[in-house]
Amino acid sequence: MNNFSKYKKVGDPSVREKAANWGVAIGLQAVDGLVPSKRLYEIARDNIEGKITNDQAEKQISAYYKKNPPKTMVEREEQEADEVSSRINKLLGKNSFSFSPAEYISIHGYLFDGILDPRITGKIRRYDITKSEPVITRPKSIAPSP
Repeated sequence: MNNFSKYKKVGDPSVREKAANWGVAIGLQAVDGLVPSKRLYEIARDNIEGKITNDQAEKQISAYYKKNPPKTMVEREEQEADEVSSRINKLLGKNSFSFSPAEYISIHGYLFDGILDPRITGKIRRYDITKSEPVITRPKSIAPSP
């Protein structure tokens, strides 16, 4: 319903890249069963079309929820999906990842700041949080020995 496939056909590589980044960001929320709000899709389209920057998109989402605090569990989940999707999109737009434990911890802290319990945000956990989705599950053949 609200995908960005029409932008994949656009000749401008920055438009295609922005659409792909939003698609990844929203798709990662789906892994946790979270569905973004209609408002996020409007903001994402404005960003893809160059009407607003990634920073402006993030600020618009934050302002939206300050003005319209969630009242139900579904609305709280939409808020989480919206805020984290926006942050993932912003990170993907930077193209400056380094695959290190420190980078992962920093990313986790950024993505979930103000969303998850601050005792676990940006911290290494001492328990297994592995999920069963193939996109984020380590294949058995390369799993470390216990």
